[in-house]
Amino acid sequence: MFIDEVRIYVKAGNGGNGCLAFRREKYVPRGGPSGGDGGRGGDVTLVASEHYNTLLHFRFNPEYKAERGRHGEGSNRTGREGESIDIPTPVGTVVYDADTGELLHDFTTPGDRFVVARGGRGGRGNARFATSTHQAPTEHEPGHPGEERRLRLELKLLADVGLVGFPNAGKSTLISRISAARPKIADYPFTTLEPNLGVVRTDGDRTYVVADIPGLIEGAHLGHGLGTQFLRHIERTRLLAHLVDVSESSGRDPVQDFEIVVRELASFSATLLEKPMIVVATKLDAAQAEVRVAALEDLARRRNLPFFKISSVTGQGIDALKRAMGDLVLSAPEPSRQPE
Repeated sequence: MFIDEVRIYVKAGNGGNGCLAFRREKYVPRGGPSGGDGGRGGDVTLVASEHYNTLLHFRFNPEYKAERGRHGEGSNRTGREGESIDIPTPVGTVVYDADTGELLHDFTTPGDRFVVARGGRGGRGNARFATSTHQAPTEHEPGHPGEERRLRLELKLLADVGLVGFPNAGKSTLISRISAARPKIADYPFTTLEPNLGVVRTDGDRTYVVADIPGLIEGAHLGHGLGTQFLRHIERTRLLAHLVDVSESSGRDPVQDFEIVVRELASFSATLLEKPMIVVATKLDAAQAEVRVAALEDLARRRNLPFFKISSVTGQGIDALKRAMGDLVLSAPEPSRQPE
């Protein structure tokens, strides 16, 4: 199950109370106040981990609480600090305050740590209040409460190339041909119900990551089909590869398909259209009418977009497309890591 948005509650530990105590041992004639301080509460920290690729573990455990600090004791003994907790979070997760919508942190590198709730300070014991004129104080402080927050976590996959297009445009088949990813492939719409990632190796040891995004249809920004709920996963990509089915079996016009998907991308975020884009005519082995391919190629030329023709079944054009995407990824600017 692919979960890419959750809400959780975190609570840091409260500080321990300060102690009220006096020393009255037989051989301590000037014992005086001896109440120790309370211990500090534990923190709650989110840690970016490569061992998780969805937020599913948060769905089953939405509450996280650190340990409170122990109370102070007599003989000036300070209470033990509460144990902090680390919460593993997938790389690519964006953390928001669920109440205010404020962006708190963006995890882009493994091992990145962010203290999301700090433990409360321990209260002072009565020994802290002793002075030369106030030698038997009875004042002592309660522990301070730890921070608590409701958070919204949003996962955005870290990929170099995003594959977009209509359902059954050949995105899953392509990613299975150019990488080791094995997404579900079938001859019906919306076979892909969640994004798939694949690592593509080109000449030498050069690699890049490709994300297969579930298909878009007209009205996706209104919730039609699967809507645009997965488009956040291409906001970080360097390159968009727009796959268009040019076979007659689709029953649609390739040029119109391209324009519809472009409008849906713009409805989701205008910045997506600012990314470098290539147009890929797919299912060339089943395209008998050259005019359909020519019309799409003419559209790409008018928009100054690189154009490729491939068949994932026969392998035609696959190697050239892999090399071109790798070159474009290297030359494309580094995407902004700050979410909108």
